[in-house]
Amino acid sequence: MASFGQRTRGYPRSRGAVGPRGGLDRDTLGIIGTICAVAGFFTLGIVLGPAALVCGWLSMGWSWNPKSSIPALVAVVLGAIDTLLALLWLGGVSPL
Repeated sequence: MASFGQRTRGYPRSRGAVGPRGGLDRDTLGIIGTICAVAGFFTLGIVLGPAALVCGWLSMGWSWNPKSSIPALVAVVLGAIDTLLALLWLGGVSPL
């Protein structure tokens, strides 16, 4: 219990505490990005490609790090390819 003049900042589950429990971890974001990238090849590539790029980039830690987890790298590469193919398809250019 907080006494007079003290806040509950020291308690890990107090209101406003921000930490690693606050959101998704990096491995989960990499897997979500990989799933979005693979699904983007079959449907809604213009939406799922950038979503895969963002998830992979966040999973890498906001910087290009090829030594990070494999799903994050796969999500970034496949998301970029997926986005490029969707933009070419919308532009009317046949990639093959």
